[in-house]
Amino acid sequence: MAAQTVIRQVSQHVGQPVRIGCWVHNKRSSGKIQFLQLRDGTGYIQGVVVRSEVPEEVWDAAKSLTQESSLYVTGEIREEPRSQSGYEMTVTGIEVIHITENYPITPKEHGIDFLMDHRHLWLRAPKQRAILVIRSQIIKAIQDFFDNNGFTLVDPPILTPSSCEGTTNLFHTKYFDEDAYLTQSGQLYMEAAAMALGKVYSFGPTFRAEKSKTRRHLIEFWMIEPEMAFVDHEENLRVQESFIAYVVKSVLDNCRSELETIGRDISKLEKIVGPFPRITYDDAIKFLNETGHDIPWGEDFGAPHETAIAEKYETPVFITHYPTKIKAFYMKPDPSNPDVVLCADMIAPEGYGEIIGGSQRIDDPALLEERFTEHELSTEAYQWYLDLRKYGTVPHSGFGLGLERTVAWICGLDHVRETIPFPRMLYRLYP
Repeated sequence: MAAQTVIRQVSQHVGQPVRIGCWVHNKRSSGKIQFLQLRDGTGYIQGVVVRSEVPEEVWDAAKSLTQESSLYVTGEIREEPRSQSGYEMTVTGIEVIHITENYPITPKEHGIDFLMDHRHLWLRAPKQRAILVIRSQIIKAIQDFFDNNGFTLVDPPILTPSSCEGTTNLFHTKYFDEDAYLTQSGQLYMEAAAMALGKVYSFGPTFRAEKSKTRRHLIEFWMIEPEMAFVDHEENLRVQESFIAYVVKSVLDNCRSELETIGRDISKLEKIVGPFPRITYDDAIKFLNETGHDIPWGEDFGAPHETAIAEKYETPVFITHYPTKIKAFYMKPDPSNPDVVLCADMIAPEGYGEIIGGSQRIDDPALLEERFTEHELSTEAYQWYLDLRKYGTVPHSGFGLGLERTVAWICGLDHVRETIPFPRMLYRLYP
């Protein structure tokens, strides 16, 4: 009796007959032998059908199979050092489920628009599958890190009455008779949660109505936003270092074969060990101006600036102490220089830009009210946020990590569109 199993677990069945539900990824024949490249979502294995060793109906069933046809295959597992997985199946039986005709994504080259139009099928490709496996491992590592370090997962709302950062790049909707917006960040709500639970984190979708078409931007993406009571700027940076190093190591430990499938240079990831270098915004401006980038003090960095800075390092780098005027209203000014704030952006190496933005938050009630006036924010809409400083204010810090940019960096991808199953971009809402 053949044991029902999956490809990922065939090592447990060497020399034994097994039955696997799968699809045909590819097929080739040498006349008397058919080689079936099979996949089941957990991995890939080659099934070998030898004409002289199987009944005629099994041989004919194998001949009828086309790319992405579905079947149950029965056979004996054997070790095969030449195989990427180290195993192969000698096929003894085939039960055809469905014969696919004219599968649109063939082994030939296709344009990116065609592939994105067929994203629901493109996900089946080995590279796309590997990316999603790595994404899943990154998510697991993120949750493990925070769960193991005393954080509580808290879910902020997706529908909000106002902007988190006072911007207008929001998706508007109606909440019965009121105006509402899709969240661009859960941070303010996480600050409230931190005042109740100490150390918290959120993990959820966020939305930015920016008409951007760069390779780093998505309209809908996932954010991880920790918030920590009684934590200052310096400790916040140490948490971020430990966090990123943990996530990268988890991927290296658990996704070697997937990293190889996508052609990632693993040696670059092996260098991601803290502590990470730090430079101030002032130092960054000086470096950029000395290397041909004409950027005045007080202007925010764009992709070319971040890339130029990152090229100096083999690990992520912190850029700290940005000008107060270009950062969010809630960031705490540096007591020694109120023109800059206690904040940092973590810039990934290899040109992947900012993956983390964080800061110590303003805990002084009077100063926060001043910021509300300066930024023309509605005290009525944000009264609950002001209450956090009115009732037991404490020093606190937090940060936000963009999941898709992090996946793009760890996987070495050219564009964030491949980091999420169904990307939402400026001109793409299908499929």
